[in-house]
Amino acid sequence: MPLTLAQLPVGQQAVIHSMPTGRAGLTRLRELGLTPGARVRMVRRAPLGEPIEITVRGSHIAMRNHEAADIAITLE
Repeated sequence: MPLTLAQLPVGQQAVIHSMPTGRAGLTRLRELGLTPGARVRMVRRAPLGEPIEITVRGSHIAMRNHEAADIAITLE
């Protein structure tokens, strides 16, 4: 089973492998730079586990775990 962005440990970097199409929330994330091949880094998790904060292409983005669980990654 592939690793997802929701499972990425804090401080770890990864490359986005794939993400589903056709979902409005994920379309917005693609517009913000989360596309296959992009490098991401997990910055931190809120005290209760979400939202999470990541960096991608020089921007900081917060998202919920259910969105991050749909994004397949490959560890660097």
